[in-house]
Amino acid sequence: MTAEGQQPADQEPASAPLLTLRDGLPPVIGTSALVQSAAASLAGGEGPVAVDAERASGHRYSQRAYLVQVRRAGAGTALLDPVPFGPVPNAALRPLMTALGDEEWVFHAASQDLPCLAELGLRPRRLFDTELAGRLLGYPRVGLAVLVEEVLGYAMRKEHSAVDWSRRPLPPPWLRYAALDVEMLLELRTALAEQLRVADKDTWAQQEFAALAGWQPGPRRPDPWRRTSGMHRVRTRAGLAVVRALWQARDQVARRHDVTPTRILRDDAITAAAAALTAGPRGHTLDAAAVRGVLEGIAGFTTTNGRRNAKAFTAAAAEALRLAEDDLPPLKVPSLDPPPARAWTTRFPEAAERLRACRAAVQAIAEEHTLPPENLLAPDAVRRLCWEPPEPATVEAVDAALTGYGARPWQVALTASALADCLG
Repeated sequence: MTAEGQQPADQEPASAPLLTLRDGLPPVIGTSALVQSAAASLAGGEGPVAVDAERASGHRYSQRAYLVQVRRAGAGTALLDPVPFGPVPNAALRPLMTALGDEEWVFHAASQDLPCLAELGLRPRRLFDTELAGRLLGYPRVGLAVLVEEVLGYAMRKEHSAVDWSRRPLPPPWLRYAALDVEMLLELRTALAEQLRVADKDTWAQQEFAALAGWQPGPRRPDPWRRTSGMHRVRTRAGLAVVRALWQARDQVARRHDVTPTRILRDDAITAAAAALTAGPRGHTLDAAAVRGVLEGIAGFTTTNGRRNAKAFTAAAAEALRLAEDDLPPLKVPSLDPPPARAWTTRFPEAAERLRACRAAVQAIAEEHTLPPENLLAPDAVRRLCWEPPEPATVEAVDAALTGYGARPWQVALTASALADCLG
């Protein structure tokens, strides 16, 4: 036994808790004058810039940034409240971009923050992603707190990660938590960059980071209502019309009030309503009163938000039920994407065998280089290559195909030859 309060000799010492800010809690920046002052301070700092953003996912409709944290050596931490400046690029924020634009921005999970920062007109020209670096180095867990503890020896607290950051004023404990998220990010970047160099993976990382820095918003997915949970239970075109109408009505309400759509009405309530309202024979229409009666018998429509928006939901569903046959949505829509891989074994056995062989090859190469297979090559690229392989499947042809699917040069160099063998 050991004396009380002492660590056993064969046990590693506990990580030091990261509870305090080195420079204290900075004031929140919410005016043009304070932006100018913060930009001047950051411009006078040196080295990379740690950047993080807090959204209100699960609480708000938008994915806008409700707080932006920036830290730089010699300048300390700045906490920017973007709300007073509006959700779109604002001239008042340009001094920040001028001060930081040419520097390397350090993120953890950059793909999560780049869209909301771009809405504010804040775009890095160069970046370093500590989460992605951790993946390339083969760390089994790459959350910020885990990496900070494993690499730097500090234990971070994450108790405010899912709070509603749209709340105003932001409580000091939340602000302290947000500032701590960038407190160690620059040190973590330095340590991981050295590990990448030692592992001879720094070129890989540079190519990955360059691809992230070139992020652009993709096209909006067509018919987003088709991704409603439980859609597989809706088997008629009339039922799909009801799902579409209720999804669109819910989306309008959620957008107007800036609330997460599922807080207005759950997906299972929409699909349940579609089944109940189309249970009778086609052509048997229900008037608004009958539609409302059906909806009132479904749990999701009896919540506070369901009752508050009952008129909009009733009108949308009733209108969907009156649609002519030609106006009903098709059960399936043509797609240029390969079918789901789970259907290949029985319907497309040759493609399934190609996919099995290629996945095994990617797995083996990933294990050899100690990184996750999905970071060696995107699963979608492997699936597309196996669905429609080049003819003939030479190394050069596979190289070109993978490049067309967005693979980086280092990924192509490691995998093209092995995949050509699998397809040949």
